[in-house]
Amino acid sequence: MSKLGRRLVLVMLLGVAVYGAIILSRGFAQISASLRDYAWWTFAAACGLAFTNYLLRFLKWEYYLAHLEVRGIPKGESLLTFLSGFVLTVTPGKVGEVFKSVILYQTRRVPISRTAPIVFAERITDLIGVIVIISLGSISFPGGAIWATLGALVVVALLLLVAWPRFSDQLLRALTLLPGVLGKAATRIGPKVAVALHGMKGLTTPSKLILPTILSIGAWGLEGFGLWVILHGFAEKPALPLTAFFYSTATLAGALVPVPGGLGVTDKLLEEQLARLGGVPNGTATAAMLLVRFATLWFAVVVGFAALGVLRLRYPQMVAEADDPTGGDAGH
Repeated sequence: MSKLGRRLVLVMLLGVAVYGAIILSRGFAQISASLRDYAWWTFAAACGLAFTNYLLRFLKWEYYLAHLEVRGIPKGESLLTFLSGFVLTVTPGKVGEVFKSVILYQTRRVPISRTAPIVFAERITDLIGVIVIISLGSISFPGGAIWATLGALVVVALLLLVAWPRFSDQLLRALTLLPGVLGKAATRIGPKVAVALHGMKGLTTPSKLILPTILSIGAWGLEGFGLWVILHGFAEKPALPLTAFFYSTATLAGALVPVPGGLGVTDKLLEEQLARLGGVPNGTATAAMLLVRFATLWFAVVVGFAALGVLRLRYPQMVAEADDPTGGDAGH
């Protein structure tokens, strides 16, 4: 088995263990009872919404490729290349999505160093988009205006960090002066962050952040909408801003913690929010969490493998292993 295959099998086994533990803690009979009358078309609809999320994010990929003047790639092939990055969706922080830069090198000989900054720019705009959704969703809570204001301040800070290198350099230097663990951590990772920010300098100017950020808000809002649709399949009808808030906060927490695909973190937080804040019965909350995770996380992996398979049929010369998401020295 290839290195990539072994890695994914291990993550899938971890997923089985996490979901098994959650099901056992909630009670299999309770979850089964919730699923007995579930309207399964809503799960299919959630998968469709997730795929629309991918299409909106593909527009960001095309936007950045155009800015970097990477041209001559047919749109269908570019879409397959973009979707192939989802093969490694279950890597911590989704850094494995640089895999699509590897694929672009193998198929079109575009240097990896040229397109890798796109992945980081995508993550930044996704982060901003998710925080915007959280801020808007928090307004539906008592006292939510405070959280909305904090979210807005975080967005402004992120925009300053990525759009003005002088600000980010000064901030990173200031963080290294902090006492204790924070200062040591900043000293260790600060140079890497600075390199990444400077590498995507041309992609994160204020004018070039607007459209990608709008696309990110729409894309991740669709997955929150998917959760809302799934809950309707259980005859649960929470407010849409509330479900968008639940999904986005759980997604953000899973992205910040270095575990594959946010396993255990995103799942548990989403389930707890549905049950404690959304008033969804425990069994239904667990079932809804499992369904939305299959409709988003694992559906993305399946889509990624399908896209990669089509590309390999089209380009037999592609390296069969294609395991190293950094691509080694290729394209430098």
